[in-house]
Amino acid sequence: MAKVLLINGSPRKQGNTFCALSEVAKALNEKGIETEIAWIGTKPVRGCIACGTCKEKGNGKCVFTDDICNEIIDKINAADGLVVGAPVYYGVPPGQTIALIQRALFAGAQVANKPAAAVAVCRRGGSSAAFQTLQMPFQMVNMPLVTSQYWNIAFGMNPEEAKQDTEGMQTMRQLARNMAWLLRGIQSQPAPEVEQQWQGMNFIR
Repeated sequence: MAKVLLINGSPRKQGNTFCALSEVAKALNEKGIETEIAWIGTKPVRGCIACGTCKEKGNGKCVFTDDICNEIIDKINAADGLVVGAPVYYGVPPGQTIALIQRALFAGAQVANKPAAAVAVCRRGGSSAAFQTLQMPFQMVNMPLVTSQYWNIAFGMNPEEAKQDTEGMQTMRQLARNMAWLLRGIQSQPAPEVEQQWQGMNFIR
């Protein structure tokens, strides 16, 4: 059975981000896909300091062990798909959500060819910018993006208010159905070839 990890990047454990992710999870379960919603909590999450220790050790883990990052890396590695949801703060996702995703990917979480989606939840504005920010990292690590009938956005302020966003909840359900369809297709065929030699180039030499 395929499994999708949904990361709740809100400091509110059961707020509107949780409501949106729960709608996705419910629709995935109806398609026979196992789900887990992992909450990043309210404790500090470090930002990446570009020390490079994760690359030196090559163990796919961040050198810092005093926050939730390595636990989330283990959950990502065990999943077949990923959904990251977050509220909108000043037009962008919370810093701890971005820090977590950046560190997990840079440290070497096993994500290649795993479908990924971002979900942004806001009171009024900034949702499209936050949504774009959340999904941009996926495009750099060979993760197929899962789309829906609209951008994966829901609106709400007070707890569970997002449930009243009928279009937003429908968008979450369609996202789940698209994720399930893509997972089935990916599991039925070999992964695409990847050039072994990375040809990085800096604009300024």
